[in-house]
Amino acid sequence: MAKKIAVLGNGYVGLLAAVGLADFGNTCIGADVNPDKIAALSAGRSPLYEPGIEEYLNRNLSSGRLRFTTDLAEAIQESEVLFITVGTPSLEDGGADLTFVGQVADIIARNLNSYKVVVIKSTVPVGTNRWVRDRIAQAAGAVPGKDFDLVSNPEFLREGRAVQDFFHPDRTVIGYESDRAREVMFEVYRALNVRSVPFVWCSLETAELIKYASNTFLATKIAFINEMANLAEAVGADIHTIAQSMGMDGRISPKFLHPGPGFGGSCFPKDTRALEAAGRQFGVNMSIAKAVDASNEAQKQRTGLKLARLLGRTLDPGSLGGLQIGVLGLAFKQETDDIRESPALVLVRQLLDAGAQVRAYDPKAAPNFAREFPEVTYYEGAYEAAAGADALVIMTEWNEFRGLDLARLARAMKGRVLVDGRNLLDPAEARAVGFTYEGVGRGQPVGRGTVQGSSPL
Repeated sequence: MAKKIAVLGNGYVGLLAAVGLADFGNTCIGADVNPDKIAALSAGRSPLYEPGIEEYLNRNLSSGRLRFTTDLAEAIQESEVLFITVGTPSLEDGGADLTFVGQVADIIARNLNSYKVVVIKSTVPVGTNRWVRDRIAQAAGAVPGKDFDLVSNPEFLREGRAVQDFFHPDRTVIGYESDRAREVMFEVYRALNVRSVPFVWCSLETAELIKYASNTFLATKIAFINEMANLAEAVGADIHTIAQSMGMDGRISPKFLHPGPGFGGSCFPKDTRALEAAGRQFGVNMSIAKAVDASNEAQKQRTGLKLARLLGRTLDPGSLGGLQIGVLGLAFKQETDDIRESPALVLVRQLLDAGAQVRAYDPKAAPNFAREFPEVTYYEGAYEAAAGADALVIMTEWNEFRGLDLARLARAMKGRVLVDGRNLLDPAEARAVGFTYEGVGRGQPVGRGTVQGSSPL
């Protein structure tokens, strides 16, 4: 039976939850305190870029199953299931800031007019669900299991593929305490059960840790292959052949073995630090999580250092004065406008501090980046950003960069230094048109690596 659902907080996770749960047949109210955001969503415009999101947004608005409001109290009172999807930004010590979660919990407590299932979908440290449960119970004078239930339902959305991930997840994790709450959540996600999506029913603490464990493990794979790429550069090995061979081992798999300038975004850096902070809280040494974070921060520094070396300069203040550097890609990954923790933020700061002028292009993220770096000059295309540049750096794996006309690029540029931070281009082709080219983990061996049964790498 379809449920009446309020999604409290309509940022990235909340918007996907609102449109997705409505598309499953539930009646959803998206509630947020930002009136501009609510006005845009009510008009069918997504304030964030995510492929496919506006199609689902408008379809469910038209069906009447979805609406948006700034009145959180009304949304709570009218609903049976309340999804908390507010942000949990990092604190200085790496822990998660639960201010917004606590504020929403208090609003729920003031408007608990009937039995409701409160679902925390925000990424929160272990113990948060019980903390919220007790906070609501105390503030409302309510009894958990009778007047309301608390459920942990972490999200596993990849930016750029979030719509696909919501409707076709690898699994749905639900931490719960009562059979009544389990039955409600089964109805909420009935559409996924029909599709035979695996459900993981577990305790609140287990669900909380599944989220952090998953993201930190994936971050570990990225940090590891980046360090291997750095070693490959030093010894003249080919990281592509190494990664492909590793991925053939079923215990390892090829996913996330793609070297680059370091990982960014709203999840991996924050969740890795939060897991380390949880370890400190409970007296457990999470040394791997700490090392992954440190390795990734060091990796973000390498692209600028590599560029300066190829230019025969340093990154000291003023050392790149008079040079124009083109930067292609500002988002932390392709198919998103999200620049949070993007490696491009580190690179651009390095270049500006060293006195360079930066010419940048990104298909979607330039407006967000401009709020951080108004002094950068932004262009409408890759060739325009490269025109007159002394060097060019690729920082994001947008598909359009894979097909760059290197001869045209060389003609447009003043210099011939090309740093391919995502290994999108053919090194031989780049060098053939006169570029001094460096990728990531692409040493200078005698020959190119191949794996039998595959194309040359």
